[in-house]
Amino acid sequence: MENQKENTENQEFENNVSDGAASEPTPDTDTLTPEQEAQDVEPAAENDKMADAAAEWQDKYIRLAAEFDNFRKRTLKEKMDLIANGGEDVIKAIIPVVDDFERAIAALDGKEQVAAECEGVRLIYQKFMDILKSKGVTPIEALGKPLDVDFHDAVAKVPVEEADKKGTVIDVVQTGYMLKDKVLRFAKVVVGE
Repeated sequence: MENQKENTENQEFENNVSDGAASEPTPDTDTLTPEQEAQDVEPAAENDKMADAAAEWQDKYIRLAAEFDNFRKRTLKEKMDLIANGGEDVIKAIIPVVDDFERAIAALDGKEQVAAECEGVRLIYQKFMDILKSKGVTPIEALGKPLDVDFHDAVAKVPVEEADKKGTVIDVVQTGYMLKDKVLRFAKVVVGE
């Protein structure tokens, strides 16, 4: 009898368990409710939005890094140009003094009573030119060269008989100067025609 009672209890328990399982809805892919479908779609859409936002921020970061690198290079180049050409204004102001030295030397040449003074002026001129050369200033060589408008400024044309002198510089009126690769003052020249 006890066995029978135990069997009856076990059977009732199994019936209750099977009834409970049958009454609960089982998740079935074919029978999803609209709320369940919306919940499944929302994470996918949210992931797409997050991926798009991440890509946008990454693109902004890359562009910002490139822009900063360009800025750094540009300012470095400007700084180097400033250092290289920093004294350009001062040197442009000094060049007329060089012209005065050259005229003084030409005026004193050949006069015996002022030979010592002429030599002194020549030494000062040479020292001055050495200082300018150490700063990167060089005279533009023009005499006997073909006219080059990048370096020469033709102030006059003179007829010449020799064919090889046509289009070449036959006289330099005013010497031109360069600061490294930049023209400070064009050479004023007379060109054969």
